Order: sequence, then structure tokens, then C-alpha cells
Amino acid sequence: MKIFIQDIPVNIVSKNELIDTSHFDSIVDCKQSEPDFSTLRDVVLIQNADKKRLDIFLRILKQNKIKKLEEITFCVDDYNKVIKFFKSKYDIIKAAGGLVFKDGEVLMIFRLKKWDLPKGKLESGEKSKAGAIREVEEECNIKVELGKKICATWHTYKRNGKRILKKTNWYTMHCLDDSEMKPQVEENIEKLKWMSDREAYQALYNSYASIRQVFRSYYDMN
Repeated sequence: MKIFIQDIPVNIVSKNELIDTSHFDSIVDCKQSEPDFSTLRDVVLIQNADKKRLDIFLRILKQNKIKKLEEITFCVDDYNKVIKFFKSKYDIIKAAGGLVFKDGEVLMIFRLKKWDLPKGKLESGEKSKAGAIREVEEECNIKVELGKKICATWHTYKRNGKRILKKTNWYTMHCLDDSEMKPQVEENIEKLKWMSDREAYQALYNSYASIRQVFRSYYDMN
């Protein structure tokens, strides 16, 4: 499971998974030493981790004491127990959104000073595919046709004092009609833009790690 916490990718994997250790800048084995999370930097692997170490990491991250960490992976013994523990700390919300294409370009939205993709929270009882279409059409005032599922992302944030864990299902979409396209200003969307691959690549420098993950997953499946 990959979760984006304060825009940092946090991976939780089972010890039974095959891990390419060459990907990491540093490796800490909890059986040999306790990790000092505040000093970790770049891409880190924590071996033989458990929910106790994950909880310590979350508390230190909440205190904004981790400054130079790019990505962290916790390799755990009891994967299901750790995932259940992690989810218990948040209110879980389900959402859906899309990568919308037209004539070889992708639609991106500019919201809260960052480039993003159209998405939103599912309504009560709403299916993910239907919610994805509704949210994209509402946020951009366009008509779309649903394509394949790309991936699901998880990210955390705080709202009204509550800690939220949002799962977003992402789909490819084809734009059928953008003749009346306009941003949904009540959702803080400032502008919409069709982008070439090159433009989208540049825009992702001013985006979120989870959005970059959606693009990577899309290109991996094509």
C-alpha cells in the first residue's frame, strides 16, 4: 500500500515481497537499530518494521520534524495488522477522478496554486465509475466517456480537526464535448487547460506526488 502523507510517499509492504534494495539511499533494520526518523533523508527502507515504528514515524511527521525525506518504505511482518492499524487512525473517504484526453492532449485544472486533476468525493451509495464521470463533468463543465481504470491513490489531510484518509480511483476518459468548458469556481478551481505531453510534464513540477503517481501508472499501462 502506498499512501501520500504531507506529499511524501509512504509504502507499507509485506516482508514476503521481493524488494530491490538498490532503489534506496539508506536502509535501517529495526532488529539492529532503532530508526531516528527525524534524521532520515532521500529514499529510505525500514526493514523488520511494525505498527509501533509506523506510529512513531506518523507522530514525528505530524510534528513537522522530518525535513529531507523523499520516500519511505516500511517492510513489515504482519501486513494486514499494520494496514488495519494505520487505517484506524483516520476517517476514510472514497473519491474518484480522471485523466481526460482530447486530440492527444490531457486536461489539467489549477486549484490552490497547484496543477491537479479533476476528482471528488463519492456521494452516498454512489459507484466509483459513476462518481468519476460526475465529478469531472461538474468540475470542468464538459461531457466525457469513461475508459479504463488507471490506479487508486491514497492520501491524507486534515479537515475540521479530523484526520482524513482519502482513497481515489482514477480512470482514463475521452472528452465528448468541451464547447462550454469552464472551471467550477466554488471548488476553488481557477482555470482549466488542455496540455500536450510536454506541457503536462512541466506542470507536474508544481503538482502533488499522488498526481504524478497517476501519470506514471497511466504510462506504465500503455
